[in-house]
Amino acid sequence: MQSPFSFPNPVNEVSARFVAGGVVLIGLACLVFQAAWLMPVLAAGFLLRVAWGPRFDPLGLLVTRVLVPRLPIAERLTPGPPKRFAQSIGAFVTLSATALYYAADISWAAYGLIVVLVLFATLESVLGLCVGCKMFAVLMRGGVIPESVCEECNDLSLRQRRLEAAHG
Repeated sequence: MQSPFSFPNPVNEVSARFVAGGVVLIGLACLVFQAAWLMPVLAAGFLLRVAWGPRFDPLGLLVTRVLVPRLPIAERLTPGPPKRFAQSIGAFVTLSATALYYAADISWAAYGLIVVLVLFATLESVLGLCVGCKMFAVLMRGGVIPESVCEECNDLSLRQRRLEAAHG
């Protein structure tokens, strides 16, 4: 039986990069138009993606059900746990920005966090560089995150065998 709080594993890297692109666009709109109401919108999206992947998140659904299936780009699978960790960081940043803006009335710090979010989401979207995933790897190497959380992260041959079995 699948847990009610499940995240896809593996994740389609193409979809992840398009979701990051959506985060960039929403974050830029928040900054350019000083639209603070977009901070909790971003936070809600991250929280939904952390809890359930793209199943209930409007941006995730748009990307996985509408955009990516219509593109002539092959699916590229990557382990899910690092992506979920990265989404958790996005949730923390956007929740912090929302609290700084609405509860503490420190708008400059709130918008500063959105700038950082846009920077990291741009790296993911444009270059495929997931900073949260890199942090996940460092934490795994340091023993903070147990190896059992992501066996595939430790043994890349597992990914290759899974890909061969899926296409084979």
